[in-house]
Amino acid sequence: MQTDPVADMLTRIRNAVAIASSDVDVPASKFKKALAELLVSEGYLKSVEEVSEEGKALLRIGLKYGPRRKSIINEIKRVSKPGRRAYSKAKAVPVVRGGLGIAVISTPAGLLADRDARRKNVGGEVICEVW
Repeated sequence: MQTDPVADMLTRIRNAVAIASSDVDVPASKFKKALAELLVSEGYLKSVEEVSEEGKALLRIGLKYGPRRKSIINEIKRVSKPGRRAYSKAKAVPVVRGGLGIAVISTPAGLLADRDARRKNVGGEVICEVW
C-alpha cells in the first residue's frame, strides 16, 4: 500500500521525463486524473487517457517535449505531504518562479492553478509546483 499516491505519480512523471519517454502509466484515481488534466490544460503534459490493463485502471499520460526533445517540465515538486500538509489562504497563494511555473491548489472549487485560485479568491491545499 502506498502512503502517498500523488507523490508516486509525480515521481513516475519525473522519471519518464528524465529518460525522454513518450508516455507513462500510473494507477488511476479521480484526483490523479484531475491533476493530470489540469497539467494538460496548462500545457505541461500532452494528453491523459484512462486505460485498463489486466483488469487494473491506469492513466496513460503523454509527455510533452519542445525542440531537440527538451522537456517542457523542468521540475515537478510535491509541496503538501501526508506528514505535513501545506495550506494557503486566498491572499497568500504562492507564485512559482515569478509566474513562469504553476502551483496546483486543491480548493472547494476543485483543482486550480495558482493564478485561477487568486482570480477566484479561494485558498486551499498546495498540492505541487511545476515549472
